Amino acid sequence: MLYEFQLSAQRENFYNITPQVREAVAKSGVESGIAVVFNPHTTAGITINENADPDVIPDLLLGLNKAFPNRAEFRHAEGNSAAHLKASAMGSSATIIIENSKLLLGTWQGIYFCEFDPPRNRKFYVKITG
Repeated sequence: MLYEFQLSAQRENFYNITPQVREAVAKSGVESGIAVVFNPHTTAGITINENADPDVIPDLLLGLNKAFPNRAEFRHAEGNSAAHLKASAMGSSATIIIENSKLLLGTWQGIYFCEFDPPRNRKFYVKITG
């Protein structure tokens, strides 16, 4: 089963999409399987990280901005090469085990859509197999 979700990303941020992925699992009826979360955009990513301490997200953004700053040497005409680099570092998908009709995430884990080229209207997919 394939589910599509929309996201309005107004600023560079990590958007917690765990509730949408859980919704897809619930709708699927799959008790034991796999959920693949996929982002079809080249300047955004998907990651799993801590969702308990709100300071983690600003720290991740700070680290990514330090690691991949905008540079005058970049040749990409759109001017968003740093966003492409960050998206490549994050990756475009995550795979999560489903067991007993629930995502098998750690206590502190959440699933995030990582926006690096805002503002954008984005979409992401959740594929459930059992």
